[in-house]
Amino acid sequence: MHKIVFQFGPLTLHWYGVLVAAGFLAGLWTASRRAVRAGIPGETLLDLGPWLILGVLVGARTFYVVSNWQDYFAAKPLWEIFAVHHGGLVFYGGLLGASLTVIFYARVKTVALWKLADVLAPSVALGHALGRIGCLMNGCCYGKPTDLPWAVCYPQGHETFPLNASSPTPVHPAQIYEALLNAALYAALAWFFRRRKFDGQIFAVYLVAYSVLRAFVETFRGDYSLYYLGGRATPAHLLSVVVLVGGLVLYRTLAPRASLRP
Repeated sequence: MHKIVFQFGPLTLHWYGVLVAAGFLAGLWTASRRAVRAGIPGETLLDLGPWLILGVLVGARTFYVVSNWQDYFAAKPLWEIFAVHHGGLVFYGGLLGASLTVIFYARVKTVALWKLADVLAPSVALGHALGRIGCLMNGCCYGKPTDLPWAVCYPQGHETFPLNASSPTPVHPAQIYEALLNAALYAALAWFFRRRKFDGQIFAVYLVAYSVLRAFVETFRGDYSLYYLGGRATPAHLLSVVVLVGGLVLYRTLAPRASLRP
């Protein structure tokens, strides 16, 4: 697994950036097609797109830098804070940044917030699936050691293959596990979208389903330096509990309005 697609002089193209960009484009395109079925002009999604990308990147990077502040304010040069092409984007931070962006956009453009959230929710899972493949190629979010036949190995210099080691440590492709589950979640939510009973239902279901999905994949992750509950829970485990509760509360709050607004 190598980070670089190709290098031409000073120009370096990284797999991480390519696949994250592909995830954004696939997500916006599928959401724009879904928006038309919900009575929202496709142009609305195209207008929202650049702001949504900015909100995701700012939220995801801020969350990562704050979580690793010792590295960025003590060991690394400050310009590394903005080096998103090196990896270091936290999904839950991106989800928060995107949510705040959508809320602001919906208020300014007078678009039905929960209807817009339903349109976007399946595409979040699709974009995330492609982004996780970028994580695989970048070498971040890697799994625990394993001897399973589908284990992956990274080049020397990676955390799983130190320079003084004679051979790499095979690890779970945790990124692929999450990518496949996100792809399945996208398919399920896209199918459910046409059968929803109230605005906000798809988004609430996404929050609940993804939090469970993420908690499962976290059991295979091996890249964390900090654990909770006696080493049994990662930071994402705890955030997944918060998101799960938030999704359940949102579903219960919106469900009484069991009619779709025109």
